[in-house]
Amino acid sequence: MQREQEDALRERIASLLRAGLKTKTEPFPENDREFASLLAELQHLPSDDLEGKLVISGFVDHPYGEDQMRCQECMYYLVHRKWCDLPELALPVEAHWWCRLWRI
Repeated sequence: MQREQEDALRERIASLLRAGLKTKTEPFPENDREFASLLAELQHLPSDDLEGKLVISGFVDHPYGEDQMRCQECMYYLVHRKWCDLPELALPVEAHWWCRLWRI
């Protein structure tokens, strides 16, 4: 995906979140089994189902939770590309966003 395409997709995601797309921020997966269950849900989606990915993964366009977690601190976030490198998502994201697949 070219940089311009990633920027356009990131803006489309931002627009969906600003418009109030209801995502599933809870429950946060507390163990590997729950995390794997969410990954399995994502794997069953068509690869181009953007809204489905956002809903299942629980994306929000702001830091989340008591600790104000952000994509920026997640192990899957590629800082220089502004990219979520979790294979089931593989999306351009902003550093201050968050999803419930967040990991350190």
